[in-house]
Amino acid sequence: MEELVKTLKQQIIEELNLEDMEPDEIETEAPLFGEGLGLDSIDALSLIVLLEREYGKKIEDSETGKKVLYSVKTMAEYING
Repeated sequence: MEELVKTLKQQIIEELNLEDMEPDEIETEAPLFGEGLGLDSIDALSLIVLLEREYGKKIEDSETGKKVLYSVKTMAEYING
């Protein structure tokens, strides 16, 4: 799980072009949207594509998306689930 979290952080940085950020700067349990990392709906779409492309995981509805994309930890749990 720890290795997956590290990989996800790196993939998020690459996918969203967060060039000034290091994986260690992303808190595992902090919200990705709003007061956390401050991502927006366009970023959410990019993360959904990332999950499908890299892990074969589809997010079927917005309610599931909100739960899965809450933090790096929830994304990792969804991938492992």
